[in-house]
Amino acid sequence: MSKKPLIILTGPTAVGKTSLSISLAKAVDGEIISADSMQVYKYMDIGTAKITPEETEGIPHYLISEFEPDEEFNVVKFQEYAKKYIKAIHDKNKIPILVGGTGFYIQAVLYDIEFEETSPDNSYRDELAELAEKYGPQFLHDMLAKADPASAKAIHPNNVKRVIRALEYIKHTGEPISAHNEAQRKKESPYLYRYFVLNKDREKLYESINKRVDIMIDKGLVDEVKRLRDMGYTKDMVSMQGLGYKEIIDYLEGNCTLEEAIYTIKRDTRHYAKRQLTWFKREKDVIWINKDDFESEKDILEFILENLRRCGIISK
Repeated sequence: MSKKPLIILTGPTAVGKTSLSISLAKAVDGEIISADSMQVYKYMDIGTAKITPEETEGIPHYLISEFEPDEEFNVVKFQEYAKKYIKAIHDKNKIPILVGGTGFYIQAVLYDIEFEETSPDNSYRDELAELAEKYGPQFLHDMLAKADPASAKAIHPNNVKRVIRALEYIKHTGEPISAHNEAQRKKESPYLYRYFVLNKDREKLYESINKRVDIMIDKGLVDEVKRLRDMGYTKDMVSMQGLGYKEIIDYLEGNCTLEEAIYTIKRDTRHYAKRQLTWFKREKDVIWINKDDFESEKDILEFILENLRRCGIISK
């Protein structure tokens, strides 16, 4: 059976994926599945730079505003939903386009990664959570660095949930989760795909990030976070730990000034963009697109379309 097409358009935050993805979807008769771990939540629009209904220009989008902020959403759930939507798009004889910056989510779908279901051991999980609470996230991360250095390198110390998951995996299976992920990464993709990573000069990217944060503040990010809190969503929820949200909560709780919160959001978003680029550099068969090498977005689109023609994803 011949493989069905899949287009991936990714890159660091604030690089300019959104408008290009709309032009691409129009050109190839495609529909878009968001590969973003935060845009999936309802009511979280400003802080996630979510595409507006007007900006979609009629192109169907999936996995945007589909979950409540207190619902659990993770890579396993993302994979399940994305595969369902990819099939639905193929059934319409259209081309699915994965757009977003969460590299692990993209990888999970692209290689149909199998996630080992370890039987939950709440006592061990609680023990690890207690250690993080008592000694700080770095303590837990140091434990992981000793047991599984590759995973420790890939997981940010503040991502306590993923650090705990990696430590749990070692306890239950006796092998590091990085070895499992590496083996899964070597799998052949079930799709005929092209994986485009949009990038631009580091300084220009950081400038775009800083500007985007200022725009979020102007658009009412503080009020958005206040509204979420009034709805009963608390800072210990995964959704509220997202960039831009936890910092504004700190400000609202009087732990810092608004200026300090904005500074932290900008700094941490720049660090996040750097980690995203590191992730994409590790991926195989990636086509890098440096925006600075092109005159316009139209030229970038033509470059992508030419690549898609050459591999047979599109014919015209």
